[in-house]
Parts: sequence; C-alpha cells; structure tokens
Amino acid sequence: MRFVDEADIYVKGGDGADGCVSFRREKYVPRGGPDGGDGGDGGSVIIEADPRILTLVDLRSQRRYEAPGGGPGKSKKGDGANAEDVVILVPVGTIVVDTDTGITLADMDVAGRRITVAEGGKGGRGNVHFASSMHQTPREAEPGTPGRERNLHLELKIMADVGLLGLPNAGKSTLLSQLSAAHPKVASYPFTTLQPVVGIVETQDFERFVVADLPGLIEGAHGGKGLGDQFLRHVERTRILLHVIDAAPADGSDPVENYRTIREEIGLHDSELAGKAQLVAANKMDLPDAAEGCRRLKEQLEAEVMPISARTGQGLDELTARLIEMLDEEASGRPDPRPTP
Repeated sequence: MRFVDEADIYVKGGDGADGCVSFRREKYVPRGGPDGGDGGDGGSVIIEADPRILTLVDLRSQRRYEAPGGGPGKSKKGDGANAEDVVILVPVGTIVVDTDTGITLADMDVAGRRITVAEGGKGGRGNVHFASSMHQTPREAEPGTPGRERNLHLELKIMADVGLLGLPNAGKSTLLSQLSAAHPKVASYPFTTLQPVVGIVETQDFERFVVADLPGLIEGAHGGKGLGDQFLRHVERTRILLHVIDAAPADGSDPVENYRTIREEIGLHDSELAGKAQLVAANKMDLPDAAEGCRRLKEQLEAEVMPISARTGQGLDELTARLIEMLDEEASGRPDPRPTP
C-alpha cells in the first residue's frame, strides 16, 4: 500500500430540517389546533482513530465528506428523522488541524478516540410549539439551522516504540526485516526506503514492540534536502531512537562523523528530541573493517554502542533484549543509568 501521511479535506454537517406548519384535520372537529412536528437534526461528521488504518491515502482520493440533512417535520405532531452521522476513519497518530484558523483540533493518538469536526444543524420546531391562549392558530414554524462546514488538514505522525535512524545504506531496512515480519525494500543504493515501514518485533518471551524504519537522512534534511521533513516529523512520535551506523562504510566515510551528522539534523529539526532515550547499533560487523569502526564509535561517543550484523543476525538477540529493557525503563519513568548521546 502506498504510504500517504498528509491530506486536505472538506467536511460539512447536515442541515437541520424545518419544522412543520400543520393543523389538525378531523371529522366533527371544525377548529382543530396546530399539530406540526419538529424537523430532524442533521448528521455530524466525526473523525475516529482506527488502528487498522495505516495511511491517509483514501482521504487523498475522496476530499469531500458531507453528512445528510434531517427529515422534515410532519403533521399530526410527527417529528422528522434525525440523520445518520458520517464517520471518517484515520490512522492512530493523525493530527487534525482547521486549515482556515490554523488551530489544532485534535491529536488522534489513542485508538478509538473520536472528535466531531462538523456538527449537524438542529431541526426547527413545528407550529405546535407556538400555540397559546392568545395565539391559537400559529402559522409559523422554526427553520432548521445549517450544519457546520470546515476545511481540514490531516497529518500522520507515526507512533512507534522504536524509530530506526541512519544515513542511506546504513542497513536499517535489513535490520527491520530481520527483527520483524515486515518486508521493506532492501537494495544497495541510497534512499531505498522512500516511505516509513512499520514492523512488530515479537520475542520468545512474548514481549513485543513496534519498530519504524524511517527514510534515510542526509546532511541538510532539516531544511528539506533529500527527504527532509517528510522523514523528520515521524521521529517526534517514537519512544526510543535507534541509530543504525555503518561501521565499515563503502565510501570511506567516518562512522563517527556519520553519527554526528544524524544527531545534528535531528537537533536542528527539534531540540527536544535530544532528550529521548537513544541507542547506537554499529552495523555490518561481518565486514573486515567493521571492528575498527565499532572501536572508534565506542571510544568517541558517549552513547551506548552495540555491535550487530543485520545481514547475518549477529548481536540481534542482545539488541532486542536491550531495547525491551529501555522501553520498560521509559514506561516506568526510571532514568536509564547508562549514558545517552
């Protein structure tokens, strides 16, 4: 499925129906009083967070959502029917913004959460409500009120336990395919991952967590270079950042400087991200020069560094166990005693 993380839509609540002007017509009752019923309420447009929905692609193809209007009031004090609501399902993690005001209406960060974004109009009262001792034959009824309309901008920020960070070709996609049942594209050229891929990691002890393989960074990404903000916005919603560093880069670059490039881009995008729990995986330890690269990473970084090979599986059990440990620490609010980047 094509990943789509932004959409602009128009929503409108249904109009309330008019009340009815009617008089009782019955044999042997020549002066029957008013009996016009109320108009029905219009339906509302509701947005609901559904964990089964993964992208906003359907909202890119259908951009207008209008709820039906209420049924008109009837004679014999018959009220019009209230209209059904329209429910729009979005992925968990979707932010709903009113385009015209710029106000954020909701952060749909919990499965099942609902928000009414366009209220339906109220039905008008029929003429039966306007009768009095002084006004026994009212010929007026209330009109229904119109439903609210809005232009909305929806933006999805992936919610995952662990976000994989790294330069292009660091081996993130291979790592995710080894840790989970996800099948990201794996190839030996930059920007293999052009959209976030999410996988669920399960252990033999029935522990499980969600990992997101996020598109590779390059220098200048915070300003839109490469995949730019299309990637960085998703980092904000992950609980732990796992830096995947190529310990033996084929281009001869320095693994330590590559790590620092990633750190700088994240900090320039959002300085608060530096406070997230973070871990470094020195990848491709199956290559001859990787041991030296890993040694330099451990010596020059204050971060915890774990040697792995995503291709052969070396160190992945230890990495998984450490991530679970860090997630437990993060959930309980206990500080991690090990140094962070």
